[in-house]
Amino acid sequence: MRTQARLAEDGGFDGCMTSEHHGGFPNYLPNPLLAATWLLDATVRIWAAPCPLVLPLRPVSQVAEDLAWTHHRFPGRVGVGVCAGALPVDFEMAGVPFDEMFPRYRAALAELAAVLAGRAEGPLAHEPGVALLGAGQIPLVAAVQADKTTRRAAELGVGVLYDSLQSLDRTRQLSDAYMEAGGTGPRILIRRAWIGPPPADNMAAQMDRYRGYAPARAVATWGEDDSLIAGTDGAEVAERVHDAMVRAGCDVVNVRVFLAGLTPAQVHEQIRRHGEETVPRLRALLAR
Repeated sequence: MRTQARLAEDGGFDGCMTSEHHGGFPNYLPNPLLAATWLLDATVRIWAAPCPLVLPLRPVSQVAEDLAWTHHRFPGRVGVGVCAGALPVDFEMAGVPFDEMFPRYRAALAELAAVLAGRAEGPLAHEPGVALLGAGQIPLVAAVQADKTTRRAAELGVGVLYDSLQSLDRTRQLSDAYMEAGGTGPRILIRRAWIGPPPADNMAAQMDRYRGYAPARAVATWGEDDSLIAGTDGAEVAERVHDAMVRAGCDVVNVRVFLAGLTPAQVHEQIRRHGEETVPRLRALLAR
């Protein structure tokens, strides 16, 4: 991961995201903020964010403290994205009742948004790292899949992160709802991207993993295909990624190159090629 972060930095990417699951779920991390510090320590410019971090599994005060202290160690290079969760085992291992997921998440998101906006209350407001944290210094986004959660994110002043398999039409509906509700934060599209012949078997295995735990409410919004964006070269990938961003009403894209069963060498090669071929073309398209 440290090698991949350095490759991403050399290739002109802006940052890296680390995702959370527990109990040995393949290729996810039990503490995505801890892993983000590994990437920050290995690089000099790019940001890193636990994104998404399963917010109901921890006391909000501890999440805020950890983020604040990490920001002070790596100023201006830390962000965070949060979600409610999906896997029962994550909650079982944290000792949190699974059926309390959504009430806990709604309350925790509102509190964390207030803290990161400079409105911490009670003992947390006097915690040294939090007290020295300026409003907006740690960007916050929330995973959303419904109109209601999208509007809530806008009201709280946080950005939005969309499901990587969500159809572009559905994502556009949510983007429109977010902006209509006054949202001004980033709207993040997630898409897997591949230069060259797409690895169909690996993509099929990855989709099986997703189907194994995704709730029905999420699957109902997925597109008809696997949402993989492939091209013969990075310029073609950039054109297709840009088109997807425009259609979805997004201004940020999380490019994922990992698929089930890929070797580190394959991932490294894709990061290199995207840095050389995809990123420059995509930046030019976005600048227009």
